[in-house]
Amino acid sequence: MTKSVAPETVLVLQGGGALGAYQAGVYEGLAEAGEGPGWIAGISIGAINAALIVGNPPEHRVARLRDFWHRITAGVTVDPWLPGDQVRALFNTASAYWTAAVGVRGFFTPRIPPPSFYPAGSPEALSVYDTSPLRKTLEEFVDFELINSGRTRLSVGAVNVRSGNFAYFDSRAMRLGPEHIMASGALPPGFPPVEIDGEHYWDGGLVSNTPLQYVLDHEHERDLRIYQVDLFSAKGALPRNLSEAAEREKDIRFSSRTRMNTDEGLRLRRARAAFRSLLTKLPQDLASDPDVTLLTELAQESAVTVVHLIYQDKPYEGGSKDFEFSRRTMLEHWAAGLADVRRTMVHGGEIKQRPAGGGAKTFDIHRKA
Repeated sequence: MTKSVAPETVLVLQGGGALGAYQAGVYEGLAEAGEGPGWIAGISIGAINAALIVGNPPEHRVARLRDFWHRITAGVTVDPWLPGDQVRALFNTASAYWTAAVGVRGFFTPRIPPPSFYPAGSPEALSVYDTSPLRKTLEEFVDFELINSGRTRLSVGAVNVRSGNFAYFDSRAMRLGPEHIMASGALPPGFPPVEIDGEHYWDGGLVSNTPLQYVLDHEHERDLRIYQVDLFSAKGALPRNLSEAAEREKDIRFSSRTRMNTDEGLRLRRARAAFRSLLTKLPQDLASDPDVTLLTELAQESAVTVVHLIYQDKPYEGGSKDFEFSRRTMLEHWAAGLADVRRTMVHGGEIKQRPAGGGAKTFDIHRKA
């Protein structure tokens, strides 16, 4: 059972490229509600947003997030030409093509000459884009000394290219730098692998697009109140054309992993809670039995509350929504995250109630609203 009165507030941030502005809006809403996280875990764009939050003092975090997102959306600041979903779909597609052609300011640029012109095995031969601008941006916007001070825990996930195994870079266990954040977001073949201590890493989303399981596996002492921010929705309408089919495929591919991890993690938590209850019903003469003692230790676990915040895409967004970096779309994503948190926190009292019996519970309030 829990050994802590105050729960640890955790922010879990999924990957999703340009959709990550939704996470920035979510953080603004949580800060507004006084729900400042003590631990943030992220993958890909979630790792970048997490670094921007942890690597700045609380009073400057929202401003730094806003500065970052305004910088990387500076390439397309015009608005759609006419109203209507069809025009907006064309606008978003044109914006995504622009991103693919010229890159994103402060993030990545196309390789010129292209990868085929470089020696085999070189970083330049392994990716379409150069991500060195991202390192400079991180060094400008993120105080890594603050991250490594331990005030707020930061964990980011990546994949070892050679072994195919997941790896987490955790500020509680090591010093973090720009390379760890970049490794978490090094999605191939667009971005090159990042070398750290002789090993090379790609985007953690190749294995799992959410770090929820890592959080559940590495905290058993304190109660957890987890705000899980997903950028791809498992639920959606039947596609009507190729663009919608591509979008739906991407949503299912990334959200299914999130739901699987969430369901499995919470199922184990509930099973342990039920087992603890069962142990209390055993005869007293079995209390000192070595098997019962071992099982009692294994069953001890904290209570967990998971609050889902899932971005709901618009009718005009297609399969390129995760690399559509226009200013207009970014502002819409940000506003959606902020609005969803505000709707969710209307039920803040219920969310903050500890699960009965020290088990687990989930909320998905803003979708119902």
